[in-house]
Amino acid sequence: MNNRVRELREGKGWSQGELAERLDVSRQTVNAIETGKYDPSLPLAFKLAKLFRKPIEDLFDPGE
Repeated sequence: MNNRVRELREGKGWSQGELAERLDVSRQTVNAIETGKYDPSLPLAFKLAKLFRKPIEDLFDPGE
């Protein structure tokens, strides 16, 4: 699954650690989401969408 988490995080000027704190997850989880090694749970995806004030569809693209 493709996502825009890194792009949106960097746009806010946040480190992976700062985003992890805001989401109450580890920095490693943020890294895994950004690199596509981990698809977040639905509750975590909603937290990301709310934090960035975007619809989930703007953050994640299931690809082909």
